[in-house]
Parts: sequence; C-alpha cells; structure tokens
Amino acid sequence: DTMMPEQARRLLQLLAQRGVLLRSMDSKALQERQKQQMAKGLPRQKPITGVKQVIVVASGKGGVGKSTTAVNLALGILANDPLKSVGLLDADVYGPSIPKLMNLKGNPELNDDNLMIPLINYGVPCMSMGFLVDDVAPIVWRGLMVMSAIEKLLRQVDWGSLDYLVVDMPPGTGDVQLSISQNIPVAGAVIVSTPQDIALLDARRGAEMFKKVNVPVLGLVQNMSVFQCPNCNHQTHIFGSDGARQLADTLGVKLLGDVPLHLNIREMSDRGKPVVVSSPDSPEAEAYRKVASAVVQRLEELNT
Repeated sequence: DTMMPEQARRLLQLLAQRGVLLRSMDSKALQERQKQQMAKGLPRQKPITGVKQVIVVASGKGGVGKSTTAVNLALGILANDPLKSVGLLDADVYGPSIPKLMNLKGNPELNDDNLMIPLINYGVPCMSMGFLVDDVAPIVWRGLMVMSAIEKLLRQVDWGSLDYLVVDMPPGTGDVQLSISQNIPVAGAVIVSTPQDIALLDARRGAEMFKKVNVPVLGLVQNMSVFQCPNCNHQTHIFGSDGARQLADTLGVKLLGDVPLHLNIREMSDRGKPVVVSSPDSPEAEAYRKVASAVVQRLEELNT
C-alpha cells in the first residue's frame, strides 16, 4: 500500500517479463523433450554391408529423366575412374526402369547366405524390383508391402565391395524417400529437374525434404536444358533456360551440370545402351561425365 504508483508499475512489468521468460524456458524444454521422443521412434541408421557411400538420385516429379541420369551418373563415375566400384539400386518400386536402361533381364540368384546376387552389365552390379516381378505385371501394392520390398532391396542384396551405390529413387517426397533416408546413412542427394517452372517447384520440395531429414543435397542437375536441331544446329530452350541454375542459387546448392535434350540419349536409353558407354566421345556423354565428376568432388568436400 505504501508503494508509489510508478514503483508498482515497474514491479508488475518485471513480474510479467519473468513470467514470459519462464514460459519461454518451459516451451524450449518441452520442444527438446518432444525432439528426444521423436528421435526414439526413428529407426537407427545402419550402413549397407560393403557399401562405402550411398548417393540418391531424386526428383520432385516424374518424367524429368531421373532414371536415365542415375544410370549415366553411375557409368560416368566408372568412366572417370575405372578403379572405383559402383552399384545401381532401383528403388522405384512401382515403375522400375533400371532393367530396361541397363539391358538386364532375369531373376537374381541367391548366395550361400540367402542374399540376392545383383545382375551385372557394363561393369555395374544392379538390383531392381523389375528383376523380381513380371515385365508387364502392374505392381498394385499398399504402403506396407512397398516398405517390405524396399527393406529387402536394402538389406538382402550381396553388393560385395562398393565405393558408391547410386540409388534411383521414385519421384516425389513420400514413404520410400523417408524410409531410405532414415534407415541407411546417405552421403548425398542429387536432384534432377528440367528448367520448366512446374518441375522446378517440385524439385525444390524434394531438396527441402532431404534437408529436413539431414541428407546433404549435393546439387541439382538441369536435364533437357537445350535442344539442338540435328539439321540446322539451331538451339532451342524448349523448357526454358537456366531455371535450375536460379533454383540452385536460391537454395544455396551447386548446379552439378546441364544435360541437353538429345535424340541420342533417348534412343540409346530405349535400347539399353546408355550414352556414356555407347557414345563415349559424344558431347552428351561428356555432360554426364562432368556431372559425375562434380558429384564425386562434392562428396570429397563434405568428407573433409
């Protein structure tokens, strides 16, 4: 009662500030507890036996040439350094493309430990759901069956000893991407996009998803960047120009390279003869080798 109005006002102000501070501290402690609880529920990351580094190749949407990029990236790493060993895992369970792109057919054999032995072409061991199901059979599976298939592809394959395992992811940002990112240590993600605005929007979502699950984004590949007319050599940016370069700048990641929209890439891919091995001296093959070189360089930077 003997307090002056000014003193009372300052005391109330101090008490209010203290209350806010306590609430803030309580909130931080609560967030920390929630984070710890969530971490407990996540699967513990376990490396794939024999594999040194896993590179995932992803895209926000389908139809941007992700699988073709994954195949030529694996072959590009090998072409740049034949002493390296590179494997290819097709994690696109609903639409496996690696069997056709790598010209491989048949069922994998089992070793003495009941692990599947990858099929090999062009010096690259490959595993895909396409080896385990009929060519034309639609894969109509619920989420749990997909997760079970992914677990088998990750854990029940005898890769031998690999420097790099390139994983062709399904398009989008769903269960498979999260499951792989949380179950195995991923060295880095390569995001593939065309320069088209709508593709870039989805590519950004993909990049942000990997950042959230603590997978380093190695950079973006701008696919189908320019079309050169085979008759007059005139160049046309069918899907726009430099969109992926601008997105890479926005996200603060590297542009790993540009791959042209070229008839040779499409024709050779359809025949199961990837351009890096079928036309090694072509500018298209050189573009993929440059991407492969940039990917390996980024991994070395991250490791040091």
